[in-house]
Amino acid sequence: MESKKLLREFIQYVTLNVCGMIGLSCYILADTYFIAQGLGANGLAALNLAIPVFSFIHGSGLMLGMGASTKYSIFRGQDKQEQANCTFSNALCLTAIWAAIFVFMGIFLSGIITAILGADSSIFTMTKTYLQILLLFAPAFLLNDLLICFVRNDGNPGLSMAAMITGSLANIVLDYIFIFPLQMGILGAVLATGCAPVISVCVLSKHWIARQNHFHMRRLALSANLTKTTLSLGIPSLITEVASGIVMIAFNFIILELQGNIGVAAYGIVANLSLVVISIYTGTAQGMQPIASRAYGLGKKNEIRKILRYAIVTILLISVCVYAALLLNDTFIVRLFNSAKDMQLQEIAESGLILYFTAIPFAGFNIVLSTYFTSTEKALPAQAVSLARGFFFLVPIAFLLSHFFHMTGVWLSYPITECIVSVLGAVLYSREQ
Repeated sequence: MESKKLLREFIQYVTLNVCGMIGLSCYILADTYFIAQGLGANGLAALNLAIPVFSFIHGSGLMLGMGASTKYSIFRGQDKQEQANCTFSNALCLTAIWAAIFVFMGIFLSGIITAILGADSSIFTMTKTYLQILLLFAPAFLLNDLLICFVRNDGNPGLSMAAMITGSLANIVLDYIFIFPLQMGILGAVLATGCAPVISVCVLSKHWIARQNHFHMRRLALSANLTKTTLSLGIPSLITEVASGIVMIAFNFIILELQGNIGVAAYGIVANLSLVVISIYTGTAQGMQPIASRAYGLGKKNEIRKILRYAIVTILLISVCVYAALLLNDTFIVRLFNSAKDMQLQEIAESGLILYFTAIPFAGFNIVLSTYFTSTEKALPAQAVSLARGFFFLVPIAFLLSHFFHMTGVWLSYPITECIVSVLGAVLYSREQ
């Protein structure tokens, strides 16, 4: 009976979080589609160069949100409500500090960052505009990530999902209005993206208005211990997102050498579709996290193992369905983003989809395992898995394989890396057990 109850709770949390994360990932996917239609290959290349900045912002928000809300759930499981409140208050202070740093970068450093990312004269202005506005909207992105994590861990995953989906739908509608009727170009696309978290935070405010919240603000100075715990537990989430950004930067430089802006545009299609699939796995992992953290706080080790098993089976089933859909519809999917009907773009992106997406079952396993380690306060294994995915293996393998196999090597570097890290993760889990 307990197992059935646990499975029902797992399905509820994971379903709501997956739906919400798919909606959240549509931020960039909607931009990709409308920019492709309105601005063509140059617009796609500019977007793809700027997206790593979004990964840094979103990763910082998830680091603070996932790290603090995990500790919040553990404190609540141990019936330590005052410590739980202090954890939220401390995280809010950290969010304000991070937001100020990003805004400073947006005002003073956006041109330098654009040049570092490799934008040439044909796309420099578009790239700079996109990343500058993203940085100025960073406070909204960070606050949204923090509140979504806390509301979810406060027993209201339905509202978290509603907030993410409402923000994403607003983004899609505003994308269309700003880019086509108002002819605002890349500025319209990034303004639509920036408005989405503002709308999402407004939806989340219902949690306080309806007095459903169990966490409250406390006046306190920044706590060194709480800050250390928050960052330690949240770093794997930051690494996962930042690694995506760094990988995109590295891939952009490699592909610029091999295929120029057309190649970068093709990679932009593949990478942005990949973000949607990865968001499904992230939703599964984040749905698992509150239940696993609560069980950990209560000392129920058997429940934790069951939750992990449910999550792994879920991501494997999703992987099979997604890859089958890609195999059957790769040409159609790429054409949606190839408004100019560029045959070179079409060919590069189609071959990329088939090779790149062989990584998805391994990537899903790694994301779930990293979140499992975080949920049970095992920060070092979580960080090891996240670092291995993004820094230790992928970038060196991409440079090595691209040298010998060109674009095929670029596409294959991702699945090879995720496969290696899956083996590493399985070894860490077995040693931890």
